[in-house]
Amino acid sequence: MGAVVSGLRVAADKETGVAVVTLDRPHRLNAIDLALRDEIVAVWRELRFDDTVRAVVLTGAGERAFCTGLDRDAEVPQPGSPYMADDPLLRIGPKSNDLWKPVVAAVNGMACGGAFYLLGESDFLVADPAATFFDPHTTYGMVSAYESVLMAQVMPHGEAARMALMGTAERLSAERAHTIGLVTELTEPGGSLAAAVAAASVIAGYPTEGVQGTVRALWAAKEAAVQQGFAQAPHLVSLGNLPLERQAELFRSRQPGFRLR
Repeated sequence: MGAVVSGLRVAADKETGVAVVTLDRPHRLNAIDLALRDEIVAVWRELRFDDTVRAVVLTGAGERAFCTGLDRDAEVPQPGSPYMADDPLLRIGPKSNDLWKPVVAAVNGMACGGAFYLLGESDFLVADPAATFFDPHTTYGMVSAYESVLMAQVMPHGEAARMALMGTAERLSAERAHTIGLVTELTEPGGSLAAAVAAASVIAGYPTEGVQGTVRALWAAKEAAVQQGFAQAPHLVSLGNLPLERQAELFRSRQPGFRLR
């Protein structure tokens, strides 16, 4: 497999059994528009049928960002009912698409907001020292619901709560993320992709059935909590989100600067 589509690159090494999936919109900080969303979902579904790929590495192009979530210019149609809300990134992760091959995320630069849909369904993370993590929702009058549910499964509760509530005022450093266990390996500068590929290559060399069964078992340990949290999310978002015009005003008036911790 080797492909370049509008916002995504996929390269597979048949000798190692590792596919590298790269979010490729560096000019937009790898933000996800609806077309890229569909491409990511299609790749996860395709990888289910490619037996030459036994492990996956997910990363972002460029040095500035792994992913900054939903592209703010994306127009997301919504039903005209308070009982129905469509989250455009809700089913973007590998587990949501029934892919039980291991996914290692290589985080470079910023990872924020909707990036957590992808990181929350990756099996583990490695990070460049310049990587940072933050959740901007509350700053702009939005409820962090789905993202917080996912991150609460991979971070200590207090850390997940602080990140979600502090918004853009703070960013979690790669070093702190490594200390709390969100990141499993802190690499040399520029080394996150190579480290992720090295780990994925080891895993891809093991018998496939045992690896995929382990991935499924690990996800089973937390999927009930995720689904329960997701069940509440649409109501919380409908109740708590400011109107889009007010969100845009807050975004335009945001103050520069943040504390790195």
